[in-house]
Amino acid sequence: MEHMGFLSLIPPILAVVLAIATRNVIISLFSGVYIGVLMLVGGKPLEATMTTIGDFLFPQLTDSYNAAVLVLLFFIGGFVALMEKSGGGMALAEKSTKLINSRAKAQLSAWIGGIIIFFSDLGTPLIVGPVFEKVFDKLKVSREKLAWIIDSTSSPVAVLIPFIGWGVYIMGLMKTEFDALNITTSEFSAFVQVIPFQFYAILAVLMVPLVAFTKLDFGPMAKAEQRVQTTGELYWSTSSPLRRAEQSTETKNSRAIMVWLPLLVLFVTLFGLLISFGFPVEPVAGGDFRIALSTAYLFAALTLGLLMIGFKVKKFGEVMDIYTSGMQKMVYVSTTLVLAWALGKVIGEMGTAAYIVELLKGNVPGFIIPAILFLVGCGMSIASGTSWGTFAIMLPIAIPMAVGLDAPLLVCIGAVLSGGIFGDHCSPISDTTILSSTGAGADHIDHVKTQVPYALLNAFIALIGFVVAGITGSAFTVILTVVLLVGAVFLLSKFQNKKVNSSLNV
Repeated sequence: MEHMGFLSLIPPILAVVLAIATRNVIISLFSGVYIGVLMLVGGKPLEATMTTIGDFLFPQLTDSYNAAVLVLLFFIGGFVALMEKSGGGMALAEKSTKLINSRAKAQLSAWIGGIIIFFSDLGTPLIVGPVFEKVFDKLKVSREKLAWIIDSTSSPVAVLIPFIGWGVYIMGLMKTEFDALNITTSEFSAFVQVIPFQFYAILAVLMVPLVAFTKLDFGPMAKAEQRVQTTGELYWSTSSPLRRAEQSTETKNSRAIMVWLPLLVLFVTLFGLLISFGFPVEPVAGGDFRIALSTAYLFAALTLGLLMIGFKVKKFGEVMDIYTSGMQKMVYVSTTLVLAWALGKVIGEMGTAAYIVELLKGNVPGFIIPAILFLVGCGMSIASGTSWGTFAIMLPIAIPMAVGLDAPLLVCIGAVLSGGIFGDHCSPISDTTILSSTGAGADHIDHVKTQVPYALLNAFIALIGFVVAGITGSAFTVILTVVLLVGAVFLLSKFQNKKVNSSLNV
């Protein structure tokens, strides 16, 4: 039997419902795996438990590809922890503040700072926010605007980079489905080709400089900006700004070189090794890419560790403790990935995707599938607050669906990633949204309220892009979405200026 009918939908639906209810991805994924196995073995709890562990969890750890991904994540975790604790990000951002003397420059500088700290989506708010908050206050730019900028350069930037934790995690999910469907394209090549179809993330990042140049503010953000510029008040009377979480404030002896030199070593090592494997003329095998990336992160961490010791920022023992603690933080990510692989295997054996394809085939045209996946991803991620959980549950369904319904595969993957980022970007229970409020010293609800209109505009344009890309399958559709965003921003700014002029004439 190709599928188990409606029963095959229960594991992913259960995972989604529990993710929303518990906000715990691990519990949600494990429950989905166990219930699926329970149905596969005929409702025998003990056998289901043993089968879950022996046939669905252990094999994920013994697979050579999966093991390589998990090791790579630990290398990344150690490096990111060193970078965050070195104080180099603070030092680099503080240097840039000396040249800022206008509201537009303040916004663009924070935007550039967020892009530079691409290696850590959670580090961006806590590194960039505290440095720029006083600059924003001095130039009368609202804390809500700062929170939006650092939120727009955290996960939306991270999801576009193939050689950090986000990319490795997503490629791990893709590889499992590619192998099951006998797709020969390497997951690295596929990820790079998907980048132009990540419409929401691209629009979220590009919207910041457009708003800064056009001075466009609308919705609650316009009121927040007006409050700061007219009264000088940082907050509304009802606001309760989040206390800043404990950060790496020990920046004594820190240098900007602690950011750019390790990253230079990372890039030179990575691309030097990839070129030796034939990149970009020949496709690089996934195994070679992971080896090159692990080596690059190891060399970058060694460089940064030596700089921290040499400049007396930390002692050798402290550097090692930071590095190992960063590796430990990847245990949660690794567990999530293992459970995601296991859930993918369960719904594969139950024929979930085959059942959905059977339901939709002949009833829904293939070109509309990316738009549907985007909307479902948006709903799930904003309700659960997790983009990684959204990817884990939806990619094992979306990839076989795309193949079975003859929908453009790369566009469908981009739609899932975009939907996940939408929720991660503006859900009030998303960790990056909370950290953006914290890093900017803004009231959390004020941040969510001011950010949502901007997010919805980007999401609407992205939805148009997925409809067009579903028809054409062309990566050049990204140009259309950018043009639509530019046009919308300039039209809104003209309308805003006309409204302001009218009020002044009155």
